[in-house]
Amino acid sequence: MDELIARVTQKTGLDQATARKAIGIILGYLQKEGPQTEVNQLIAALPGAEDAIEQAKTGAGGGMMGMIGSMGGGVMALGGQLMGAGVSMGQMQPLGKELFAYGREKAGEDTMGTIMGSIPGLSQFV
Repeated sequence: MDELIARVTQKTGLDQATARKAIGIILGYLQKEGPQTEVNQLIAALPGAEDAIEQAKTGAGGGMMGMIGSMGGGVMALGGQLMGAGVSMGQMQPLGKELFAYGREKAGEDTMGTIMGSIPGLSQFV
């Protein structure tokens, strides 16, 4: 997880704590919305992923964007949660690209392709 956080901070300019929380939010979203088998393979391939997801759940979303994110579903809710965690619109795409590139390295192209193909609108983040 430390390697992924370092890559995300370099690409996005986020601090480490915000990057970790954002990664946890995205992985938690994938866990909820994505194909279970492939998402479980991804999480298993990322040491520390379960902890990041749990931490993101306990501190998820602040303010209005957090409320909006928790009310709805889909990619818009994910965006709202990320904004509530301190990720700007301009940082979301580099964050998603880096997370999915790392996922491809660790869990494989087939796993990530299945996850991406199964969640409508996810491609706009990566």
